Amino acid sequence: MKQFFALAMAVASSAASAQTPTVNPMPDGSRDMYAGLGAVSRPRYEGADSNKVSALPVLQVQWSNGVFISGMSAGMHLSDRPTLEFGPLVNVHPHRDESGTGRIVESLQTSNLPSVVPVSERFSRSNRLAGMEDVRTRVEGGAFFNYYLAPEWRLTSSVLFGSGNERDGARMEFGVQRLAFQVAPHHTVSLNASATVVNADYNRAYFGVTPLESWNSGNSAYRPGGGLKDVRVGARWNWALSPSWMLTTNVQATRLAGAVRHSPLVERPTNVTVSAAFAYRF
Repeated sequence: MKQFFALAMAVASSAASAQTPTVNPMPDGSRDMYAGLGAVSRPRYEGADSNKVSALPVLQVQWSNGVFISGMSAGMHLSDRPTLEFGPLVNVHPHRDESGTGRIVESLQTSNLPSVVPVSERFSRSNRLAGMEDVRTRVEGGAFFNYYLAPEWRLTSSVLFGSGNERDGARMEFGVQRLAFQVAPHHTVSLNASATVVNADYNRAYFGVTPLESWNSGNSAYRPGGGLKDVRVGARWNWALSPSWMLTTNVQATRLAGAVRHSPLVERPTNVTVSAAFAYRF
């Protein structure tokens, strides 16, 4: 039970970073798994001024050989030292279209608008992604490295490559986590803070505007460099409803920084994501 609630619940979201669960010692040939469903309110895309509410799947599986699946990420723990965690990591980076992260809204799919939108209409749209090239779903590959300052404090880091349409985007994340601590019977809270550094190719794929996209969208052409992309702080509250059922609630605030903050696609540099889900341990 204690190990179950020490694990970091991982969810699928547009801005979710690759997350690695803590090592869970288990008998050979065994696995620990929990899954659930809830809802999340998040920005329509990174830097958007509007939010959307959508279904939130929750999934985490860990096998005794160190292999794990955590939300949109998967990897393997290779270290046998209790204070170190490292290994390979893969992550699914979601696509982005005119609706933000997710499918194009139905009204655009069934619209009778001509394929070539008049300049007056194109420049008057409030949607800054209208006219921008879609960014495809990509599988990123890399590694993670975590270090325990104390049993309840963990420094985290990861590096991932392969995002963007040209698969040349790279990002590194550094963070600190306060693992779950009990605030009342059956209630635990965990805290985290992190920062993300990206290369220029990543920023240009998700926050840049090419001359052609500028013509199609009305956004100013923008070619950002690399550097600090964002800083984040978050808190998670877990409520143990029974030995198998749990309600998990998460709040995360993100502040875009550096060249990203000045992108013409960014409407609001600070966003808050709130989620809640029921999870069942199998």
